[in-house]
Amino acid sequence: MSASPRKVLFGAAYYHEYQPSPRLEEDLDLMVAAHMTVIRVGESTWSQWEPEDGRFDLEWMTPVLDGAHRRGISVVLGTPTYAVPMWLARRYPEIAAETRTGKPLGWGARQEVDYTHPAFKFHAERAIRTIVGRFAGHPAVIGFQVDNEPGLLSFHNRGVFERFKDELRHQYGTVENLNKEWGLVYWSHQLSTWADLWTPDNNAQPQYDLAWRRFQARLTTEYLAWQTAIVKEYASPEQFVTTCIAYDRPSQHDEELTRAFDITAGNPYYAMQEAFAAGRATTEPQGWATAGAWTLFQSGDRMYSSKQAPFLVTETNAGAIGGSAMHYPAFDGQWRQAAYALISRGAEMIEYWHWATNHYGAETYWVGVLPHDQKPGRVYRELARIGKELDTAGSVLTGLVPDASIGMVYSNESKWGLACQPCFHVEHQPMEGDERSYQKIFEAFYRGAHKAGVPVRILHDTQITSPEGGLDPQQVAEELPVLIVAGLYIADDGLLDWLQAYAQAGGHLVLGMRSAYADHEARARRETKPARLHAAAGMSYQEFSQLDAPLELVATGSLTLSEKARATRWAEYVEPGEATVLARYVHPQFGSYAAITTVEAGRGRITAVGTLPDDALAEDIVRWLVPPTPSQWRELPNAVTVYSATGADGTRVHFVHNWSWEPATVAAPGQMRDLLEPTHQVLEKIELGAWDVRVLAEDPANL
Repeated sequence: MSASPRKVLFGAAYYHEYQPSPRLEEDLDLMVAAHMTVIRVGESTWSQWEPEDGRFDLEWMTPVLDGAHRRGISVVLGTPTYAVPMWLARRYPEIAAETRTGKPLGWGARQEVDYTHPAFKFHAERAIRTIVGRFAGHPAVIGFQVDNEPGLLSFHNRGVFERFKDELRHQYGTVENLNKEWGLVYWSHQLSTWADLWTPDNNAQPQYDLAWRRFQARLTTEYLAWQTAIVKEYASPEQFVTTCIAYDRPSQHDEELTRAFDITAGNPYYAMQEAFAAGRATTEPQGWATAGAWTLFQSGDRMYSSKQAPFLVTETNAGAIGGSAMHYPAFDGQWRQAAYALISRGAEMIEYWHWATNHYGAETYWVGVLPHDQKPGRVYRELARIGKELDTAGSVLTGLVPDASIGMVYSNESKWGLACQPCFHVEHQPMEGDERSYQKIFEAFYRGAHKAGVPVRILHDTQITSPEGGLDPQQVAEELPVLIVAGLYIADDGLLDWLQAYAQAGGHLVLGMRSAYADHEARARRETKPARLHAAAGMSYQEFSQLDAPLELVATGSLTLSEKARATRWAEYVEPGEATVLARYVHPQFGSYAAITTVEAGRGRITAVGTLPDDALAEDIVRWLVPPTPSQWRELPNAVTVYSATGADGTRVHFVHNWSWEPATVAAPGQMRDLLEPTHQVLEKIELGAWDVRVLAEDPANL
């Protein structure tokens, strides 16, 4: 976006074309009454825009845009390319995506198309140009969303595979070089000609797998950049272009694909009700929908990390989300909690999926703001309260830079590497690897930071050593004095050397399990582990083991361990060398090795954690890394969290949440103004009801 909006945008995806009876004016009036300021339209109904090949019908959208504009509601217009019309599928069956070679997907859902196919791209471009060309000049349109939640599939279509081979040929030059770099002597996979390269369907070679996943993500990035370039031919400088990212999709690299966009946008969905409760067990599966209050902040930090800048939420829970067998609508107050959690980490738009619950179709029970009877009810009232509060807060909540005391490195390539060769197995299925192994390592440390009340800034490995400039290790050490690198399985020499330089410059580098093990080709490195870092880290290991049961630890240094702290799922057989041992396993075999070590490195320090910490251990580690200071919020009730940020004008803003049924009272470190109350009441004691949140601004003179 060209500049931060006047206030946080607030609204819903709106599809007047889905309504069983005309109600446009009534809907828009209800939105105004709920203080909604934005709607997203048009991205789901290509067949409505172009009912037959080359015959366009555009004017059904005009009353929607005109009506929104009359009421001061802004519009994000979508390109409808993720759900193709059936006439296109019928006339060009070759565009069907194949998720197995020679096995095209059937039609009847969405995103079934190979979006690299020329026939699809021809018709998609024509539709984009026709729709955007018609409405780009409409005064209601503030931006465009290209496609929708891209990266769902890995395309095995023959043309895609042939392009993959061509790219490998250009990258490696000869089959002999590819044989060497990928180690294809193993299991007799050496190629004598490029025609020998097998299709990916039954592939078990990790070097091939990593190259294939990288390639699929590049196809997604290329596709979105192609659409963006078309849209920008029509868009004004004041109009933004983005897409909505589902961050768990397999074939996308969020940092790379957002480079073409003006702003990041994402779709965080989450379990509500008791899933928000403080202290709840964290064994719930994570995926397209997450579970646990901590995941709201992690989702916000992931979206912020894509461009290291504020972002938009293009879809999130309105009513119960997840289909007819997944109905857990929020408790009163939880919509406010979720909205302000995301805003606290940089969201400048909160847009709900969606305005009106469908009466037919696959998402009949993905409940919107209005239920099936189309009458405003509890969801509407709860969201209208948020809209009114955002009106009251005004511009203070835009342009926020979220606080961060710890950095965490995120690596899409390590995620892919540990999906091919997982370090964990699926629960109760010891012979099946868990493709979310990387996420579980990353999430364990993030959860520990959340429980310790320590905010995180996520950095992508590709941002650290970007060819366009990268980051200065000394500057990062000054801004983020602690940097957690956990599960960094795939890393080239340059990245590992940067990490050492960060520690030498004064940063505290924390190496989590499975880091610095494989190179950029997913080959196990020949160096002592952790590769290129073991000497500076003062420790090394050769062996590692899964843990079938959590292990108790004993502290042997300055780290204080809580009674429940446990090592879980993994143990690296760490020999401490020059490092100080902070904790060992309580076990007749594993107890011979260190669980956690630390050592000075230059002006900084390197700490190594050779296991997957449970929540208690992760919290203990973070509290040791970032001890509380007198200026911080102190003595918070167990269910209360405080996340803070700095506004564009320097205002310090604090988001105080109560994640429980029990009311709580919090003493502020000074006088605070309540930004959500019209009088901006000055408070020193903060009263929180069940599932409550307060948004406060400091009075600098009293702090």
